[in-house]
Amino acid sequence: MPEAVVIGKPLSLESLEDVAKRARPVVFDAEARAKVVRSRTAIDAIAAAGDDGARVYGVNTGFGALSETRISAADVRQLQKNLVRSHSTGIGPDLPPAEVRGMMLLRAQVLALGCSGVRPELVDVLCAMLNLGVHPRIPAQGSVGASGDLAPLAHLALAMIGEGEAQVGSGPFVPSAEAMKQAGVTPVSLEAKEGLALINGTQFMASLGTLALLDAERLCTVADVAGAMSLEALKGSSRPFDERLQAARPHPGQAAVAANLRAMLAESEIMESHKHCGKVQDAYSLRCMPQVHGATRDALSWVRGVLEREVNSITDNPSVFLLDDGTADVISGGNFHGQPLALALDLAAMAAAELANISERRVEQLVNPALSTGLTPFLAPGSGLHSGFMIAQVASASLVSENKVLCHPASVDSIPSSAGKEDHVSMGSVSARKLQQVVANVRQSLAIEILTAAAGLDQRAPLTPSKGVAAAHAAVRKGVAPLTADRPLYGDIRTVASMIDAGNLVRAAEERVGVLR
Repeated sequence: MPEAVVIGKPLSLESLEDVAKRARPVVFDAEARAKVVRSRTAIDAIAAAGDDGARVYGVNTGFGALSETRISAADVRQLQKNLVRSHSTGIGPDLPPAEVRGMMLLRAQVLALGCSGVRPELVDVLCAMLNLGVHPRIPAQGSVGASGDLAPLAHLALAMIGEGEAQVGSGPFVPSAEAMKQAGVTPVSLEAKEGLALINGTQFMASLGTLALLDAERLCTVADVAGAMSLEALKGSSRPFDERLQAARPHPGQAAVAANLRAMLAESEIMESHKHCGKVQDAYSLRCMPQVHGATRDALSWVRGVLEREVNSITDNPSVFLLDDGTADVISGGNFHGQPLALALDLAAMAAAELANISERRVEQLVNPALSTGLTPFLAPGSGLHSGFMIAQVASASLVSENKVLCHPASVDSIPSSAGKEDHVSMGSVSARKLQQVVANVRQSLAIEILTAAAGLDQRAPLTPSKGVAAAHAAVRKGVAPLTADRPLYGDIRTVASMIDAGNLVRAAEERVGVLR
């Protein structure tokens, strides 16, 4: 069994992905548990003061626009349950298990940091649900990303108290009480502040954003491999990737892409064959790969920093800060606001989309007989009788166009809610969902380019490409036969997309040229 991820200690994005996608176990850190207990003691003291004590938001008051309303001590428990029930208003398709598990891990992490004022039992229940595969049913829509992701997190909390629906593993959704009983997990009964602590935060957008970002980062290397394959098939030049030229404009992403391309394109018989052809410059989609792919890498690097901070941040409200004398300050603020993530995830979508944007242009270079010397029109085995990859380029163009619509930033929008109390919202949940779709579209676009470039390399035989490109080409041909007559290409595209997901193409190239950046 793999080593457990420790909740309450600094969490990496890769650990989140392991828990979300590969069911890596989790464990609650002992030191963090002790801090949670001390934080809870402060909340218990406020609750014990009853109606004569200080008014503290979320402990003995209503919520949002009702925050000025005092709640009697006798109704505190019912207040928390009502909060979870009333905020469970999610709509739309269900989140996949990986995204749900990411939310659960991040919710547990926030509580374990010791500023939420909850009992440690809440973290224990989340750990048990993760380790035993109990996944709440969480609709994907309904959050505006202001007081955090209220509706999605309320559905998570609903399962924790034995209400709503959940599944065990990949089984069917059943009433949560039944799923919890099946897995051997006892639901919690919420005490003061605990319902609020479960639903305030950015864990929906952070979970979706992290998983999409990690996919996008991997696609950056895939794009370099795809671009190298296309450049060889088009008899392009590697001169624009000269290290001296890249150092003259020292953006780190640009340098990394150029280094990958130099490694991929070394020792090419195809390239040697046209060394003195008289062609001066390639199209931008070929010679500007370091600048375009590199800019995407640099943008995603900044987004990674935002997410790394966010997954280890306190994002609920109010927050409990322990004092040296054993008492605590309970401070209401706005750490649940999703604007830092909303802006970052909008940028990530734009950055990732550019990988498909330039990829589609390389596909056009490959299939357009006016742009590709020595290749058949549309890479068809027999022009006229066969259409070859004509409509594969159209499919890529469709994905690129869809991405352009999806890249409209959600973070510039705001619709006030809660009777004007929440008068500026981030729409970060929309940013996260858009990013996921953009990344999925980019994967398909790159699959189309790789499939098309492989056909172009077939036509360059008996000339052989560089070692790296040859290895990627051979990996494609293990799953997809050469095109000798028209056939439905959707299956081929799906196969190459699966190879991308599995890392087969990059791994095959790296076995010949070393680790790519």
